[in-house]
Parts: sequence; structure tokens; C-alpha cells
Amino acid sequence: MLICFLSDGVGMLSITAYVGFYEICDPKRGEKVFISAASGSVGQIFGQFGKLLGCYIVGSAGTKEKVDLLKNNFGFDEAFNYKKERRLSAIFFYIYASVIEKNDVKVANCYPPLLFGCLLDYYHRYTKFLDMVLSYIKQGKISYMEDTAEGLESAPAALVGLFSGRNTGK
Repeated sequence: MLICFLSDGVGMLSITAYVGFYEICDPKRGEKVFISAASGSVGQIFGQFGKLLGCYIVGSAGTKEKVDLLKNNFGFDEAFNYKKERRLSAIFFYIYASVIEKNDVKVANCYPPLLFGCLLDYYHRYTKFLDMVLSYIKQGKISYMEDTAEGLESAPAALVGLFSGRNTGK
């Protein structure tokens, strides 16, 4: 197992996904969850937590390759390219089969103020988080993908890739 996976798999990015999923979003088995920027470092883990709980997971990403990654590697039920489909229309199309019911979907990443400073607020949950995530990693139930760049000379291009959507994860 790679050190970078362990640092991100049980580090800040995964505890962010854990707190967002289990403490803030708090969906129940069978509920529908939409994740924007789902191929990013937090979205990947967030979606897998949802699948492990038994939720219906829909994610958005910016390229066909990332959409395929969400569906084929991370087990998302549906995913769409937000650059090719109108976002709100796509969300309702993929999440609602016929009737839209109030409170029938949990939407991640739409209330950033709730997440401001939350990792410190939930630090007391770190042991529980660590036990759960390490168990999932050992069982192969959680995977993680990221782009890597070697050498300081590649840092500028890697940073541009991070902010232009060329990369996966961080």
C-alpha cells in the first residue's frame, strides 16, 4: 500500500469526507445522495462511504474519463459531465425516476459554511473514523486515485492541473 494512499486515505481528505458524510449529511440506507466534484479527493471517498451504507450515489465530474472513473472504479450508481449536461436538469434526471418529493435527496457540497472549521469540531471522532477507514482499506472496500508529479520542476504544471480540472484527486 502506498504511503500517499495512507496519508490521504486516513488523513485530512478522508476525515473531511467522513465528517461531511456521517456527521453533516447523515443519510440513511436507500437514500439518494448527489456529490458535486465527485472525482476530487474528498468526493471519491464520500461516494464510497455512501455505497457502503447502501445509498444511491450520483456524482458530477468535468470529463467523460472522470465520469467513467466514478461509475467503474468507485461504484457510483450514476455520474454525469456537468460541462456537457445542464447541472440541475441532470441531477433531477439521474436521481428522480418520476416524482420529485420534498427532502428526497441529500446534496453534498452545497452548504460550504457548514464545513467551515468542522474538522476541529469533530476531532473527537478521529479514533472512530480511523478504525472504520483502516478496516475498509484492509478489506479493499475503499480505493483512492490521485495524480502524482515527481520533482520540483513539475510542480507548476501540477498546480495548473489541479485548478484546471486535469487531475484526479489532489
